[in-house]
Amino acid sequence: MKLLHLSLISLALISLLSLHHHHALASSHFEGFDAEDDDISEDSTELHHSLTPPPLTQSQSTVPDPEPDSTPITKPDPPPTQTGSKKLSFDYWDEDEFEGLPVENEPTEDKSPPIASETESPPDPSEDTDTPEKKKKKKLSSFTVEIVFVSILIAYLINYFLGKRANETLALAWASKFALKDAILEKNFSLLGVGEGEDSPLLLKEAINVFKFYASGRSYCHGLLATLELKSRHDLISRLLNFVVPCKDEIEVEVYMNDEGMDHVVFALARKKAAKGMLKEMRDLQRFGGMVVAPGGRKWVAEELAVVSESKEVAGDIITDVVLDQVFGDKSFEKFGKYFISMHFSDQHPGKHRKMLLFKFALPDAKHMDDMVRLIALIPYYIDLIGRYKLSSQARNKTDGARQKVAQEAYKELESVRQEALQRKKAEKKRLLEEAEAKLSGEALRKKEAKERARQMKKSMPKVKMSRGH
Repeated sequence: MKLLHLSLISLALISLLSLHHHHALASSHFEGFDAEDDDISEDSTELHHSLTPPPLTQSQSTVPDPEPDSTPITKPDPPPTQTGSKKLSFDYWDEDEFEGLPVENEPTEDKSPPIASETESPPDPSEDTDTPEKKKKKKLSSFTVEIVFVSILIAYLINYFLGKRANETLALAWASKFALKDAILEKNFSLLGVGEGEDSPLLLKEAINVFKFYASGRSYCHGLLATLELKSRHDLISRLLNFVVPCKDEIEVEVYMNDEGMDHVVFALARKKAAKGMLKEMRDLQRFGGMVVAPGGRKWVAEELAVVSESKEVAGDIITDVVLDQVFGDKSFEKFGKYFISMHFSDQHPGKHRKMLLFKFALPDAKHMDDMVRLIALIPYYIDLIGRYKLSSQARNKTDGARQKVAQEAYKELESVRQEALQRKKAEKKRLLEEAEAKLSGEALRKKEAKERARQMKKSMPKVKMSRGH
């Protein structure tokens, strides 16, 4: 028991000696710090912890290494920094103890708000500031081009659909007035419309502003084709140009006459300005027609109109008193002829159909289709009149001579065209021969020349006739 007490006492003494020795070694490594000044060290403990120590670097001087069994010194976490602690912590720093340590001067960030200088002038309230209204105006001004283009596009689309509907309404108004049951065309033609069945449509829409109507089944003619050419209301640019250069909605009616249903007739009736243009442009009117002066002693067309015909007899027979009273007289034309443009009858019409009657009228709006009833009534009237008309023998001899003369001129023109084609062909052949000769060698050229001379000599020799003696 006593031995146990003695061993415990000896172990305690050995541990005390080892702790004292370790403390002595640790104090020898940190010179310049007085370990006995407990009061100062206790007061400056907070200051040492408030400062973040600079990174240690090994100096060139040899420092004795501590014993391997010494326990490492753990650094406590630094508490939050306090103002002014950095300056005070360097009062106890020995610069001679550690060599080669870089001095880091951390700039202190001044977080206090900047103090306005005395020279800085206060903001002028009169200066322009971007208010919300001004910002909105700037945004709108930056999209001016886009807004203009979008507006034009919307206006074009609206005008397209409105113009398309307006043209369809006008065409249907004409068809319902003159092509439905008990109308003028329905009474004079047995087949109406572009199809064969009863439910076939009356109008054929070829374009947004072009509609066609066909009728057949009548004596003296093969059929009738009416083409409605309306204004381009669907096109915004065309509509704007229409204000500068006005144009009209027009209808052109072509009647294809039978070969035996039309005699030698060349006739045209139009307003004076249009008649002069037709006389220059229409080939049949140039060859056979001429301006007809109003005959004396009978009624004639209104002063606004002009007559082009092959003879006065034909003009007088076609312009009857009925049409003068209904449409072409002075009083009637002023009231019912405002939509009349021209009439053109010819058995020498250039094109597929030689014998044709052409009527050209302007179209009123959809609500005033009644104003052109008398003009449409001229179509069946003149089909019957021209189909029954026969020239007198004197007038026929004159027209036959004119047509023979025109036929001879046409034949001469055809021959001249044929001769020109032959001349061009010969010239081309000669040019090819000359090019081929240019490519020949000298020997081949001499042979060809000798052959040509022999042929010429043979051709120039007199021919001798040999006869047998009896």
